[in-house]
Amino acid sequence: MVSVHPLLKPISRAPAVVQAASLMILACLVLSVMGGLIRSVADSGMPVFQIVLLRNVAGLLFVLPLFMKTGLGALKTKRIGVYFGRSLVGFVSMLSWFYAVSVLPLADAVALNFTAPIFGTILAIFVLHEVVGIRRGTAMLVGFLGAMIILRPGFTEMSLGSYSAVFSALTMACSITFVKLLSRTENTAAIVAWTQILILPMSLIPALFVWQAPTLEQIVTILAIGLLATVGHLSFTKAYSLADASIVMPFDFFRLIFSALIGFIFFLQEPDFFTYLGAAIIFASSTYIAIRESRVSAAASRAKEKEIIAQTAAETRSGLTG
Repeated sequence: MVSVHPLLKPISRAPAVVQAASLMILACLVLSVMGGLIRSVADSGMPVFQIVLLRNVAGLLFVLPLFMKTGLGALKTKRIGVYFGRSLVGFVSMLSWFYAVSVLPLADAVALNFTAPIFGTILAIFVLHEVVGIRRGTAMLVGFLGAMIILRPGFTEMSLGSYSAVFSALTMACSITFVKLLSRTENTAAIVAWTQILILPMSLIPALFVWQAPTLEQIVTILAIGLLATVGHLSFTKAYSLADASIVMPFDFFRLIFSALIGFIFFLQEPDFFTYLGAAIIFASSTYIAIRESRVSAAASRAKEKEIIAQTAAETRSGLTG
């Protein structure tokens, strides 16, 4: 897999918190540029189905080193059905996101994408059986209010692109839920590999019906999209491994800033006041949910550790007295 380490030597010796913040900002930048490139190649006439297929082919090229490093042993699994579900929702999420980016102002698409953690919390209640208190429940309602401010149903005409952006956030949350289920028994290499393997034929079938011979410029753009997606997600993942979500999550708002700038400079897009207001509300609620979830998870881990220590101490005393 592509390594971003050589690109990050200037910050590699900084404190972990600084590294995490820098990596998150980098991820926001490259993913925003990727959104701009998706819009560009869509504007050039390439159908969205074909963009999704070629992006997955490009992604596979950058994932191949992972196979070389881990070998085929990483593909051993007894949960192929769960992998299929994760790949299916991942494909649908990618397709709806690419379509949203191709027809909406970039800032609008990103703003609505901030609802993913809210949908993730709802799914955690019904799928993972997590208990959500009144604080997180209130944060979800506030987040939906922010989405309604952007969409303004009844006041402005709801476009298919807006629905697609929200649907992409929902399916993204589904995909993350599948990853949480898989991570209980599967390693990261297997999750990445199987997802890439299964999602490729899913994207191939619809692309065949709209296929157009790509130009050299389009191929270069698609390769850039695949590279940026890999670097962006690696940076995103590494940032969360270096610092707590309460520190990293607020920097995700840079995605809106970068996307708005790219949309304005290259596509003459000017988001209105309601987009920024709704995005700020959604982002604030999503950040609170992420921070709250992180703290609850940390508290549960500490309680589990104390339980193990107490159990070990009890067994030791029992052995000494026995």
